[in-house]
Amino acid sequence: MSDIQRHGTTRRFSDSVVHRDTVYLVEVPANLDGDAAAQTGNLLASVERLLAQAGSDRSRILMATLYLSDMADYDAMNAVWDAWLPEGCAPARACVQARLARPEYRVEIALTAATH
Repeated sequence: MSDIQRHGTTRRFSDSVVHRDTVYLVEVPANLDGDAAAQTGNLLASVERLLAQAGSDRSRILMATLYLSDMADYDAMNAVWDAWLPEGCAPARACVQARLARPEYRVEIALTAATH
């Protein structure tokens, strides 16, 4: 039995990878016509599903890196992030501006979480 589990695997990437007691994932929004707040909400709903599939949840996020195509979206993204994250469970986090893979992406996230 492999000690690495991959979910949603394509030739290029997996939606999530679990190794031992840690899950690794990267997510982008599916609602490409939404503003930063809408895209963040969409992305975090997907993150929540991926975490559950991997045996984790949003209270167990260890590290998150958020990528914004424009730092002008920082406050809008944070409003959604702050409402989504359980009190007292903030992970180590970075937020950077980056040119994302598609011009429609306003936000992307990479995170690591502990499993249950």
